[in-house]
Order: sequence, then C-alpha cells, then structure tokens
Amino acid sequence: MKTRYERENSVILFSRFSKINMETTSFPVCYCSEFQRKTLSLHNCYELNMSIDNLDIVKQLIAEKENGRVEFKETTGQLERGMETLCAFLNGEGGTVLFGVNDKGKIIGQEVSDKTKRDIADAINRLEPVTAVHISYAPLHNSEKKVIAFHVDDARLNRPFCYKGRPYMRVESVTTTMPQAKYNELLIRREEIRHGWETYPNPGLKLSDLDEEEISKTMRLGIQCGRLPETTGEDIPVILERLGLSEDGILKNAAAVLFAKKKLANYPQNLLRLARFKGTDKTVFLDNLRVHGNLFQLLDAAMAFIFKHLLLSGTTDRLEREENLEIPYKAIRESVINSLCHRSYRDAGGSVAIAIYDDRVEIENPGSFPFGWDMNKIKSEHGSKPHNPLIADTLYVRKVLESWGRGINLMIEECNQKNMPEPEFQIAEDEVKVIFRRKILGQPTGQVTGQPTGQVTGQPTDQVISLIRCIGRQTLSVKEIMEHLSLKGRDNFLKSYLYPAMQDKLVEQTHPEQANHPNQKYRLTDKGKELLQP
Repeated sequence: MKTRYERENSVILFSRFSKINMETTSFPVCYCSEFQRKTLSLHNCYELNMSIDNLDIVKQLIAEKENGRVEFKETTGQLERGMETLCAFLNGEGGTVLFGVNDKGKIIGQEVSDKTKRDIADAINRLEPVTAVHISYAPLHNSEKKVIAFHVDDARLNRPFCYKGRPYMRVESVTTTMPQAKYNELLIRREEIRHGWETYPNPGLKLSDLDEEEISKTMRLGIQCGRLPETTGEDIPVILERLGLSEDGILKNAAAVLFAKKKLANYPQNLLRLARFKGTDKTVFLDNLRVHGNLFQLLDAAMAFIFKHLLLSGTTDRLEREENLEIPYKAIRESVINSLCHRSYRDAGGSVAIAIYDDRVEIENPGSFPFGWDMNKIKSEHGSKPHNPLIADTLYVRKVLESWGRGINLMIEECNQKNMPEPEFQIAEDEVKVIFRRKILGQPTGQVTGQPTGQVTGQPTDQVISLIRCIGRQTLSVKEIMEHLSLKGRDNFLKSYLYPAMQDKLVEQTHPEQANHPNQKYRLTDKGKELLQP
C-alpha cells in the first residue's frame, strides 16, 4: 500500500499535531479575495481541493507573477526559503509556492524522489500551529520532471504561524521576519476570532427569545438576491444552522444580536445611544434617546433619529420632487451599519452612539480597525475583514451589507458627489469614530439692516436655518429663541437671525399689526415649514 507521501496529486499534509477539520478554518465565499475568486475558477478539481496538477493551472498562476500570493522557487533545494514564504502566506490571506519555476516565471521542473517527499513532509511538520498544506505535482510534457505546488488557504482563525519557531510575513513580493508587535497583535486577534464573543454558545438563549418573522424575512431576502439557496426551507432552526448562528441546537450570541425580539438581560450591549445637542458641544441636550433591540431595530431607530434632526431639501428638476438629506443618505446609513456590524460586543457596557451637533454628526462604536490599518489603508482598495464574521455574513445574506471592503470608499464617494466634506475617521485603541461635517444650505447673499421691508432672494443663511430649526412647530418670543440658541447679543440676533428670516418670509409675527406688542412671538410661515418637512 502506498503511503500518503507517495500520492502524486492533491496531497494534503498536516503537521504532526493535527487534530482539526479544515471546515473549521473556512469562511463564507463572499469574503474571498479577488485572487481567490480568480484561482478558484481555474479548474474544477482545483476549485474542489486546490489541486494544481497540470501545467495549464501552473501557467495561469505564473501569469500572476510573484506577488503577495504567489512565489517561485527553482527547486526544493530552496525548500527552507519556500517554507518561510509559505508561513508568510499563512499569516496573510493564503497563497501558493511553486517549485520548478525560476524567478522569470519559466517552467523548468525538477525530479521528485522519495527523499524529496520525505523532506517536504519534515518541513511541513515544522509549521506551527497545525494547518493543512495542499501539495500537488504537475508533470512536464515528455519529461520525468514535475512542478511542485504548495498551497495554503486563508487560515486567519489560526494566525500567527511560525516556521521553526519564527513567524514570517509578506510585504508585496518579499518575505520577511514578522515584528514582535505584529506577532503579539495577531495572537490577540486569534483568540478574539477563535473564541469571538459572537460565536459563544448560550444554552440559556431560546428560540422563543428570537423574532421568527425577522429570521424568515432574512431567509426570503437571501433567496431573492441569490445569497441563500432555494432549498433553505422555512424551518427556523434550519435557517439559523445554515447562517452559522446555532450549533447542535444551541444558539450563539450572534443570534441574539441579530434577532432578539425584546430586551434581554444577558445582552445589555444591544443598545443604541442617540443624542441631539445644542451648539457644538455636549453641554445641552435637545433630544436624548436610548434604544434596546436587535440589530435591525437599532438600524431603523438610528435612521429615524437622523431624519428627525437633519435637514431635508427638495429638488424639482424632475417630474417628481426628490428629497435629499443634508448628509448623503447612503453614506450615513453605511456608517451606521458598519458601526453596528463591526463593533466589539464583548464588553457588556459598550454601545454604538450617534451624536448630532449643529456642525457635525458623530458615529462611534467600541472596537477598532484591523492591526496596522491607517488612513491610507482605509481609503485604498482592501479586502473585507469583519470583526464579527457571523453577523457580517447574515447582513450580507440579507443584502444589508456588501462584503468587499467598499463601505468606506462608498461613504467618501457619496460625500464627494454631493460636494460635502469627506467623512473623518478617528481611530483609537478601543474606539472608532466617524465624523460627518454638516453643510447647511448656503451662505448669505447680502447684508440686512433695520426692520425688514421687502423680499431677499437667495438661500437661507446658517443662522436662519438654526432659527427655523429652533422654532419648529412652536411659537416663541425673542427671549425664548435666544435662550434656546444660547445667544446673548440681541442686536446680533435681530440682524443675523430674525430679520433675514422675516425678509425671506420664513418667520412671521403673531401680532404683525403691532411690532412692539408685549406678547409678541414668532412662528414659521408655510414657506419656513417646508424646510423642515419632506
């Protein structure tokens, strides 16, 4: 009987400590990189078991040239360097080392003896922790020589990896020793991913605690957009099992985050804090709200609050009036989704918070971006690395979230299209904050002095908009308005706020027949109310 090392095609070698199933390290297809999607389609057998057993597949890999996912070695005489690179691939997103290909990408092949196979097995056994290495042999035409391919999949659950006790990483097409700080960070990440809060089973969580209608809705939407098979069925436990939210009938924490139908004592972090402050600091609340619920409920509450406190403007260049939020809807919604999806849920005291000020909107959540990410990385093309893969995958299935690392660029693009300032990102060790600067409707078109006498053309100033929002549906005196706006100079208030608003026929007096009436107050006209309503 042949040993496993004598098999020439698609040999899967595990280190001597192997105790795991490869399925435990797999991720949903939606999180595959562009390279993975391309190479997975190279050949049917390659798609199934990563076998690189013919030259056509080898040539397609060579066409990629040496990069962060592919490395060439002339022979297994360079086995040590090849294993270091393989270790680097394991600490990245996976990759392939080809032996029998020179630096220029020319296929030269090499002879494969029993000793070669033993050396390969011994080298792979020096990788820690345990992982699967796919070994394939592609024979050259009319030759005894072969190209040997080592392939490793994305194994982020088990990073960091070491070869002979030393970790390696890939920088473009160069393999280098991993810095200690990076290694330590990956160790922490490994524990968070492997034992992530969302994956913890909770025997005390029952199906009766979950909103079955919301689960069924997720199933229907997933089937409609082709992200769930039509054979999924309508059985709630089956749906949850398929989404990875339960195992052996025991629900995981992620199920409560996504589908809890009420406030659960064990999940205080299922909380959203909402506030509208007067001015530009947190001194005075105009509105303050705390919402408990599942992720979809929190998303709806967040957007309702945002619509309540941000301005809508209408355009009539089409047959129908089109309403536009002062901050692009897609941009701010994407930010809210990201904050709810990618936040850290481990800390029971943590929550997403949305704060609206006169000059900005801040959306903050506990957690941080992946290690080593800076603003250049955030704005560049990057893969999706969700902090909570189970939650992210369910949102992807429901088409709430796209999983290609495009969310931040989408926010930036939407703001650019509306001539808005790009969102700002403040990244701390345990918190991420996204800031949208508010662009009020316009700038003054001229100076107004004295009592209003006629119509002023142009858009309202920032001061006028603040006045309109302050009055709202109320009827207020000058003193009351100034108190709400935290203004002390009466002359400035009349000149910059009240008189321009009256001239534009946005605000009117309750006693227009007597300007100095002792009970004189101010209210919005129908024209003024239009700035507050769709």
